[in-house]
Amino acid sequence: MVTISQIKYSYNQQVTSKITYACSMKSIHMAKIRKVIAFCLLLALVSPVLGCTIFGVTKSASADGSVIIGHTNDGFGPSNIGGTIKEDEVSFKYIPAQNHMPGSKRPVVFDHTSDVEFEDEPSPIAGNEAVIGYIDQINHTYGYLTGAYGIINEHQLMSAECTNFAKASPNAKRGKRIFFSSELSNIALERCKTAREAINLTGELIDKYGYYGYGETLIFADPNEVWVMEMCGGTPSGTGGYWAAQKVPDGEVFAAANQFRIREIDPKNPGQIYSKNLHHDAQVLGWWNSSEGPLDWAKAFGGGEYSHPYYCLSRVWRILDRVSPSSNLSPFVEGPFTKEYPFSVAPDKPINTTTAFGLFRDHYEGTVYDLTAPPAGGPFGNPYRYWGPFDTHDQIYSDELRPGAWARPISTDPCGYSYVATARSWLPDAIGGICWLGLSSPSESCYAPFYAGITKLPQPYEDGSHWDLDMNTAFWPFEMVQNWARLMYCEMIPVIKAEQESLEGAALSRQPDIEHKAAELYRKNETEARAYLTEYTNSTSRKNLDCWKSLFERLVVTYRNGQYNDIQKKEIQNIGYPEWWLKNSSYQYGPRVYDLESLHEIPDVKYAGKTANVTSGDVIGYIREHQSG
Repeated sequence: MVTISQIKYSYNQQVTSKITYACSMKSIHMAKIRKVIAFCLLLALVSPVLGCTIFGVTKSASADGSVIIGHTNDGFGPSNIGGTIKEDEVSFKYIPAQNHMPGSKRPVVFDHTSDVEFEDEPSPIAGNEAVIGYIDQINHTYGYLTGAYGIINEHQLMSAECTNFAKASPNAKRGKRIFFSSELSNIALERCKTAREAINLTGELIDKYGYYGYGETLIFADPNEVWVMEMCGGTPSGTGGYWAAQKVPDGEVFAAANQFRIREIDPKNPGQIYSKNLHHDAQVLGWWNSSEGPLDWAKAFGGGEYSHPYYCLSRVWRILDRVSPSSNLSPFVEGPFTKEYPFSVAPDKPINTTTAFGLFRDHYEGTVYDLTAPPAGGPFGNPYRYWGPFDTHDQIYSDELRPGAWARPISTDPCGYSYVATARSWLPDAIGGICWLGLSSPSESCYAPFYAGITKLPQPYEDGSHWDLDMNTAFWPFEMVQNWARLMYCEMIPVIKAEQESLEGAALSRQPDIEHKAAELYRKNETEARAYLTEYTNSTSRKNLDCWKSLFERLVVTYRNGQYNDIQKKEIQNIGYPEWWLKNSSYQYGPRVYDLESLHEIPDVKYAGKTANVTSGDVIGYIREHQSG
């Protein structure tokens, strides 16, 4: 056994799915934490959330003065609990505003995607969900859109989430640890109008009711501010939790990707808020010493990167570098807790909605991590990979040298959905807030506007599953296009991009007229304005789905059998492989001569790309002289 000051997390060389830490009574001089001897935590390393990416754009950093946030919900993968596969959300709910009776309680639902166990027998409720506890209900709650996490409410309060490894990831337990980030984001949208209110409420709920599961980052943003809140469990008493929040300076852009990003905690910084027990417990747990200088939140409480170097950091670098090339941020750093990447950067050019879409459609094209590049991208530049044993985030990266891995892109194939949400202070809340929502991988999806003032979702967005192929749900038309595009990616992606630009461009160009009419209705009757926005959202999103179904059919016919089939001219053209791929695929060693045995004995036969008449009859000699070495 070790003392509390010696608690560390360790790594199993056989790639275990558990991390445990133990502690004893030795050297513990504070009676109030004596029960720490019984508190051992399990960190579940294989998670269904495969690594979300988020960003926040402050109002002075945007092109029109709006606040913009983004979230990719990359949440479908294996879980270590029972060796099962768990499904994250690809369906959405609109929760209407409601009045509640005095003294009523609000159930808190256990989140199975937290990938920890529920130590008590849950109480089932409708929808096969499990109640882990209750909190006091308030008189009135706001309407909001939610998926796996809360998205946007009727007052333009927005939220985004990404998962992080922390040094402790406790199980859920009724009466001690009843909250995970998903319910925290939902309750914040139910009860708050501003980002700062959401931070304060979420912190209070963690302190009072406890936090379970792995570490998490939540962005809360409103029409004026962007705040970042990071959280984890693991207190010596087993109750409460830890959290730190930091405001993104106006005029700057923040990005995160599965790793805590808040660093030094400064008690004099008005742009930071954090749990009162942070400094005390960090010292008691041996995760920080005051002699080291200011408390580094990410280093003290965080677990570093998933799986391998740059799993998280390359995505942070990519977003910051794309918005601020003049910062000259290096794609290479010295370790997981580098300070090379600032908390936020000022963009070289103001960010608009289309630019924000592009941040999520990235596979590191043109960089050292370019996933479309040969040879791994294949003959047609496919940026997606079948994941190997060290590509998933089923373990924390340690000093263990592993065989290697692919770069983790922002647009990734396990993505269930993504969105770019905007809030605008100069418009009524019902009109000013928009969630541009897309299903499947962002690069092959199409974003549709969902206004904050809608009162109902289109049916295809309310239903969806990874398990049942249903082209009448919102997920599958986009997922099918993404899967088919991988067959000949460089040929098909321009067609997909053209369709994106057409539909998204049309929606953006209509936006001023739609909002002008909605504002006129709003001045007369808010209910009519919201009905108008609901109908517009419904028709636009359904048109996107219909167009993507047609796009899938067109791609199947046009690129079937690896050829280009001109639908209009009824002509078939052979696309073939690029020359570089033929040079590296033993194409020249195929049946081009009868004497294949002698041909195979010639080292490094080059791809000629042309025919030749060999009058001497010595074909092998000619190849040795002209097409080898």
